[in-house]
Amino acid sequence: MPIFRRKADRRTLIAAFGAALAAVGWPSAEADTTATGLDDPVKKDIAMRLVSSAENSSLDWKAQYAYIEDIGDGRGYTAGIIGFCSGTSDMLALVELYTERHPGNALAGYLPALRAVNGSDSHEGLDPGFPDAWRKAAKTSGFREAQCDERDRGYFDPAVARAKKDGVGTLGQFVYYDAMVMHGPGTDAVSFGGIRERARGHADTPAEGGDETTYLNAFLDARVWAMKQEAAHSDVSRVETAQRVFLDAGNLDLDTPLKWKVYGDSYEIG
Repeated sequence: MPIFRRKADRRTLIAAFGAALAAVGWPSAEADTTATGLDDPVKKDIAMRLVSSAENSSLDWKAQYAYIEDIGDGRGYTAGIIGFCSGTSDMLALVELYTERHPGNALAGYLPALRAVNGSDSHEGLDPGFPDAWRKAAKTSGFREAQCDERDRGYFDPAVARAKKDGVGTLGQFVYYDAMVMHGPGTDAVSFGGIRERARGHADTPAEGGDETTYLNAFLDARVWAMKQEAAHSDVSRVETAQRVFLDAGNLDLDTPLKWKVYGDSYEIG
């Protein structure tokens, strides 16, 4: 007896198989052929690896879910795949999301302390158990999923959407995303919004009729200025020996192979 007696049976099974793949993050054939810029899962993974080289000195961004330490930058604990910080509200938002989905998790009891220390570098109410609780939570698929979702909601999706409106391609979308991760999505002079406005004071975006390379150079100049306003970010190799290298090479599509340096360390994606 044939397995597929009717075409409808085969379509139904194929659709179910595709949905199962999508549920675990496997890109569909359609997505592979139609996605552009950082919407392409392959390009998005490259972006995550580039950010991880700067945030964690590693290309293995998926190994960073359990990462947590105070790096002495005035933002309290820095942790996870993009450096969620206890002092800058994104760690609080992440733990709130995780707790909403999974009540009674290892981090839920620290929510009052996270709310209290938000906006400061204080560890009050977090020490000594919070780092171990973070690492315990990172062993769960629910917390890993929450980190990805909060990364996308707070940083990746807004950065890519703004980049598309400004008419920049894959490299420009990554440039925006990396700036959003480091500086936050605010509008003051040293946040993403202020950096973008400073750049637009020197060059038009492609959407405004400007040249893409000229505009991205202006954006990187503005970002370097913002980084130098804070001692913790004064090493600008993340821009000058990485993103600027790709731009100078005319690699606006962020095509591999890629070679760059961050903080003196060399990296390559073949």
